[in-house]
Amino acid sequence: MASSWKRALIIGASSGIGAELARQLAQSGCEVAAVARRSEELEKLAASVSGSGKIRSYVHDVCNTEEIPELIQQIAFDMGGFELFIYSAGVMPRIEADEYCFEKDRQNIEVNLLGAIAWINEAAQRFERAGSGTIVGISSVAGDRGRKGMPVYGASKAALNAFLESIRNRVGRAGVAVVTVKPGPVDTPMTKGMDKLPMVISPAAAAAQILSAAHRGVHTAYIPGKWRPIMWVIRSIPSFIFKKLNV
Repeated sequence: MASSWKRALIIGASSGIGAELARQLAQSGCEVAAVARRSEELEKLAASVSGSGKIRSYVHDVCNTEEIPELIQQIAFDMGGFELFIYSAGVMPRIEADEYCFEKDRQNIEVNLLGAIAWINEAAQRFERAGSGTIVGISSVAGDRGRKGMPVYGASKAALNAFLESIRNRVGRAGVAVVTVKPGPVDTPMTKGMDKLPMVISPAAAAAQILSAAHRGVHTAYIPGKWRPIMWVIRSIPSFIFKKLNV
């Protein structure tokens, strides 16, 4: 299914969902520009791919937003453009129940939101001029309600959801698809050591479902799909009840 794209750019591709997206795209024949901070992990990713596709590695920290315009220009030149853009970079620092740590809060906002805005702005402009393309932003079910356990992580994802909707409304008229992906728990380094995670799925399963949603050009995809009715119920819980729940 992924072979309908010839060239893709993935931000946050060194591990977890991003790495699996890059692997599946490349193995289906797509040329992939994989962007991440850790060069050694990018090298392992490129070496793990078999098939007709190819992975190009680019080392970059999404917090260094000033690098993005030049880097995306270089990637587009190296590959002759790209038709699919995926922002998969994300962090979720552990927060204790009574902890208020602005440095962790800042990291959430800089990586999950500001990095996404900076990269997606660049991709959106290119696709809008071309009159085609697909943008995928990896958000989370955590952005659907304000949970006491991770206030700023959830806030960063809620803001990302609103930003992606705004970009969809802006560039959709030009023929550009913008897909908001809201996974539940996925078995990645981000969730390692966390207990009692409901309906955990593998990165491979998550990536396959994300690519399927991107092909269909849906506005919002819950991963897996059973999260859609669950989150509808959760969003419907009145605030005075929700604040008493242990979520």
